Amino acid sequence: MALFREYDIRGIYGKELTEDVAEAIGKSFGTLIRRDGKKKISLGYDIRLSSPSLRSALLSGLLSTGLHVIDIGKCPTPVLYFSLFQLEVDGGVMITASHNPAEFNGFKLSHGRKSLFGDEIQEVRSLIEHEDYEKGTGTLDTIKEFMSSYVDYFVAQFGTSFSKKIVIDCGNAAASLIAPEIFERLGCEVIPLYCEPDGRFPNHHPDPTVPENLADLIATVRKEGADAGIAFDGDGDRLGVVDEKGEIIWGDRLTLLFAKEILKETPGATVISEVKASQVLYDEITRMGGKAIMWKTGHSLIKAKMKETGALLAGEMSGHLFFGDRYFGYDDAIYAGCRLVEILCKDERPLSSYFVDLPLTCVTPEIRVDCPDDRKFEIVERCRSFFSKKHKTIEVDGIRILFEGGWGLIRASNTQPALVLRFEADHPALLTEIQEYVNQILAKVGG
Repeated sequence: MALFREYDIRGIYGKELTEDVAEAIGKSFGTLIRRDGKKKISLGYDIRLSSPSLRSALLSGLLSTGLHVIDIGKCPTPVLYFSLFQLEVDGGVMITASHNPAEFNGFKLSHGRKSLFGDEIQEVRSLIEHEDYEKGTGTLDTIKEFMSSYVDYFVAQFGTSFSKKIVIDCGNAAASLIAPEIFERLGCEVIPLYCEPDGRFPNHHPDPTVPENLADLIATVRKEGADAGIAFDGDGDRLGVVDEKGEIIWGDRLTLLFAKEILKETPGATVISEVKASQVLYDEITRMGGKAIMWKTGHSLIKAKMKETGALLAGEMSGHLFFGDRYFGYDDAIYAGCRLVEILCKDERPLSSYFVDLPLTCVTPEIRVDCPDDRKFEIVERCRSFFSKKHKTIEVDGIRILFEGGWGLIRASNTQPALVLRFEADHPALLTEIQEYVNQILAKVGG
């Protein structure tokens, strides 16, 4: 079942993902929790049109295993994660398909405070296939205003004296429920853009990694003379940022900006990023005395690596930003946005100025090439076999091929039927050369 992916469960509602499947997932996950000697979890769901129906089905499955479920209602994913630290629970389920199109939905599962991924996701699948479930009579509690405690936490940490003009684009997605209120409570002048919850996503797709989805944010920042623009993905765990000029600040540069601040306070701190990130990020963290680790893409994988290494910060190109410094270590785009505004308020200089001294490279955006789920990993392995014989490579996740003055990446997406490519080089001609060479081999080896 393609529904069970590397670090969450996602599919098209009404096709791979039905109410019957959701109920089975509830039975399976409830069984995992019960067999670990635990009995209480939290449950949240996003604003997709299919989420209430899937919630009811999932809840039926959870309760049938004897679990005690605390329903915190509609919320962004980070609020569900927040509940794992604020409530006495043994895990949680968030109903969401993150940045996928409106016809998708899915589940993010947490056992304790740890997001399930890899073999643990497959264990959920295996229990369903064998219909191997615990049985019991569960109970349900509802906390109607749980998000208010989330807001209060932000106010307690940041105060109410933020003085910046910020355009906030929620893409009509889950962050609409809370993000504008938080930034206003902290003192920002907020210009809201598509901040009305609407699971059809009528204005643009809620994925800030795609430049076209930031077009209205860029135009509004320039028109209003705002200090920055902030965009959120479908479930509020990924951040998109544009500076006061309307230029996009990608995830690796945001990670570097936050790393500079953290390394001032904690010299030698560990910072994690992923295989798509610029070499400039790793070089600069090392230059500033930090320990830079390149790791696999994926929010569950990054969080596990942070716990293993004690990292204070991690960041992905996709805008997942994880703060172990002053926070709980999970990916929360609203919190990351507040840390960004905090920096702007402290230094009182334009956001664009923080990047002018960085080494200049030429870099492509993330390039997605359609590829069937049942072929993508095989094709990446073929490419790995070819390139590793001729070039230095990094094989943490897919294959990052190293050239003099640049690199190219081929990896399989864990969330979509696609290959992910990215390229970086010291000058445009070399970038073109590397990209054409890698694409040529990909076409030849992968067919």
